[in-house]
Amino acid sequence: MGSSNEVSCPFLATPPCSLSSSRDELPQKFTVEPGESRSRQADPDRQQAAPPDSHDQREGGFVQAHTRREFMFVAVGVGTAASVRAVAGNAPALGAAVNVRDFGAAGDGAKLETAALQAALDACADRSGGVVLVPPGVYLTGSLQLRSRVKLHLAHGARIKGSPNLADYPVRVSGFRSYTDNYTDKSLISGENLEDVAIEGTGVLDGQGAAFEGPYKSRPYLLRLVKCRGVHVRDIRFESSPMWVQHYLACEDVRLTGLTVRSRVNHNNDGIDIDSCRRVRVSDCDISSGDDAICLKSTCELPCEDVIVSNCLISSNCNAIKLGTESNGGFRNIVVSNCSIYDTRLAGIALETVDGGALRGITISNLEMRNVGGPIFVRLGNRARPIREGDPRPGSGSLREILIGGVHAVGAGPVGCSVTGLPSASVEDLVLQDVRIEYQGGGTSADATREVPELADAYPEYSMFKNLPAYGFYIRHARRIRLAGVRVRTATRDLRPSLVCEDVERLDVDRFEGAVDADAEAVARFNGVRDARVSHCRSLGPARAFLSLRGSKTSGIRMIGNDLSGVASPVIQGSEVDAGVVTSDSNS
Repeated sequence: MGSSNEVSCPFLATPPCSLSSSRDELPQKFTVEPGESRSRQADPDRQQAAPPDSHDQREGGFVQAHTRREFMFVAVGVGTAASVRAVAGNAPALGAAVNVRDFGAAGDGAKLETAALQAALDACADRSGGVVLVPPGVYLTGSLQLRSRVKLHLAHGARIKGSPNLADYPVRVSGFRSYTDNYTDKSLISGENLEDVAIEGTGVLDGQGAAFEGPYKSRPYLLRLVKCRGVHVRDIRFESSPMWVQHYLACEDVRLTGLTVRSRVNHNNDGIDIDSCRRVRVSDCDISSGDDAICLKSTCELPCEDVIVSNCLISSNCNAIKLGTESNGGFRNIVVSNCSIYDTRLAGIALETVDGGALRGITISNLEMRNVGGPIFVRLGNRARPIREGDPRPGSGSLREILIGGVHAVGAGPVGCSVTGLPSASVEDLVLQDVRIEYQGGGTSADATREVPELADAYPEYSMFKNLPAYGFYIRHARRIRLAGVRVRTATRDLRPSLVCEDVERLDVDRFEGAVDADAEAVARFNGVRDARVSHCRSLGPARAFLSLRGSKTSGIRMIGNDLSGVASPVIQGSEVDAGVVTSDSNS
């Protein structure tokens, strides 16, 4: 561990990884790729399809011991079966690709076609797997079950439309149990314990969500996959889900690429839910959702781990990118990068652990935000909800090793950003670097001095504490926190400090810049802060004081190389603060 003026964050020695993923337009020729084996570690930069001259010995794929396959669909016309030919050298052919029209599907949207669509999926699986082609048309259906080694391909102009009749969605209770048993037992498309399953194409999955109302289980999910391995969903457009749009539970080796989500027609319209999954890549998606847009959960004992989210456009009536609220199994090794977030009512980034579990090893970088309620919300709470009724309540979890960098936000709401733990459970090893935020402003002197309740067991939300004592960042119950290159200001007058830290140990504030009103107490306020270094900081304009010290436990404050020009008093402190707690060096 470093000296007392350094923040120990060993996880930062590894640079954030990035994933460049191109969105492929639907070609007339495309590749059937084998799925990822459980025994192989996923590499985001490795192509998963075997090169043309190599052999694939995996047993979980579409084929075994064969070379790369390509299929060409030649559309003869609407209502005519597509001709299919394999281009595979002298390798054995895959099971024949099938067209749903050959199984009686009319695609006219006038009658229920569940039986025909399911028959095509089953027939393809019975022929050792392959591709089920859905040509242009409207296919009204109830629940469909996917099959292993089957790729459902929705051609351009194809629309699978969920029936508006709940009776067409039979109850299916998952064999793998999680807290989501309380949320759902019906889905338009589902699968469990499958291998190498895919949904692709530029067609549409339409849940007709506005036709449903009532509690959770009276509103089906649009897509739900449980305990599946080797999942690829690409280029599909999801519309109007009655409940969650997509739920991936306890799955491994998942790729979600180039998806479009437009679902704001009902409650709980999450865009993508990644729940207790391993090795997941979400990239190049365009999401507008009524609830959380991209939500990582852990609703069972398994952690949600090794997940990359990159290059997405996101708008949400709730949170844009969220970890939580269910956190029982924890989160680890999560990377979020290169996303644009706009018109989002709640948080741009929400990191929450309130049902036990360890949230650690999170890297978030290069985010642009516009018109977001609170750009950054980090919460360690103690709702302590067990997975199953009658199970013992989990203790408070942990939240540590977090890097958030390269965030630029304009039009943020008046509440402010917060990083909060509990008196008995601190947020640890968190870094905020290169963050630029402009807030709406409007905070009052009463907001600046109000006592913030703990709300340990409350549902976590960026606005749970109402207007914070700081318009920029409010940090409480935390250890080893570093702010580097953070700049905040407001669009309108605000009487709060730009930064307030309470009960924080080993705080490093470097190159912080904040603008405050001439009547505000100070640029920053510390209360109960121990062992802090404030270096190379400045006020963006005149201020009564740069730093206000409060609380009898405040100690060990060092101010080094700060630009204090335009500040009437470098430091003001309450009578309860010891006179010698501040040491200064090279301030100007």
